[in-house]
Amino acid sequence: MSKKYAVRNIRLCTKDCICLYVCPTGATDTEDSIIDVSKCIGCEDCFKACPSGAISMVPHVYPVQQEKEDYVINVLNNLMRSKSKQENIASGIDGRLAKAIEKSNRIMV
Repeated sequence: MSKKYAVRNIRLCTKDCICLYVCPTGATDTEDSIIDVSKCIGCEDCFKACPSGAISMVPHVYPVQQEKEDYVINVLNNLMRSKSKQENIASGIDGRLAKAIEKSNRIMV
């Protein structure tokens, strides 16, 4: 079994169906737009042939997530608290200005 399998992003799929013709196992199904994981051998033929880039290769097993250092955790917590305070302040303001402030806070990183 391959370490990866193919998945299709239906939003990107343009229904050219080239994947249907290049798949050696018939794992691609254009009726329901799902690639059958049990049939997929991870050969990447459909991934390489897809003109719309709708097919991606995904690992069967993801690597273990690394532990975050205390410094990173503290910075993220401070950022979260700051954004929460800003959104609470914006929610107390009426009208279009409040909506603009709320949106800008969500865009800021």
